[in-house]
Amino acid sequence: MTRVIVVASGKGGVGKTTLSANLGVALALHGEEVVVLDLDLVMANLELVLGLEGKPVTLQDVLSGNDVIHNAIYEGPGGVRIVPAGLSIHGLKDMRLERLEEVLEVLVEGMDILLIDAPGGLEKDALAALKIAEELILVTTPEVTSISDALKTKIVAEKLGIDVLGVVVNMGRTHNAFLTPDEIEAILDCSILTTIPEDIELKKAYAAGKCILTNKPNSKTSKIIMSLAASIIGKYDYEKDLSGQGIVSKFVSTVFGKYIDVYKAK
Repeated sequence: MTRVIVVASGKGGVGKTTLSANLGVALALHGEEVVVLDLDLVMANLELVLGLEGKPVTLQDVLSGNDVIHNAIYEGPGGVRIVPAGLSIHGLKDMRLERLEEVLEVLVEGMDILLIDAPGGLEKDALAALKIAEELILVTTPEVTSISDALKTKIVAEKLGIDVLGVVVNMGRTHNAFLTPDEIEAILDCSILTTIPEDIELKKAYAAGKCILTNKPNSKTSKIIMSLAASIIGKYDYEKDLSGQGIVSKFVSTVFGKYIDVYKAK
């Protein structure tokens, strides 16, 4: 069964779309069949992040009844599939959200994960994105206002019965003006999945319409996002796990651990 995961935030400008794009690529690089759907219809940016602007058919065309969803699916970096929302302001007026159900039925066919880039806030379109999701990743920055808005989104998601996987702290900074990880977890009553630091390479990739995972695969940010993807799909993260102990000791504990446990039990 296809997992439907929404990436949401309490407000705009926290890096939600950048995370959605790169996380989708990371999941695809891990071998998952992934499609990323841009449901931020008014402030669509997903196609800009991945250099897919100017495509002939977008979600706007589909929701307006002018085309079919199969024609709005494009291949992105790493083999991820992308459905851009469309950048035309004029195209917004004819869209009908009730057509979204038919779109989703097509998108989940043969997919492991449908990743939805939701609008920021809790307006009608944002709520529509939440209602169709089963799991949620909350994106925030360490500012008080961002955390406060994220909390509202989390509360609504839980009332809708959505499983909140955790929070990603974007543009993580260490300064007295920003909340600490412990404070963020306490306020949101939610675990931090990962923290993505401010990274000039990520900004350069965004400006160039490139994915940092394929453009700079060995960068710190790329490794963090790949690790996040691994944790989401339950894949063993060797690089992260080996960081705490030597390769030999890791090999011993992995291969012989179960035999040691059996011996102790006797």
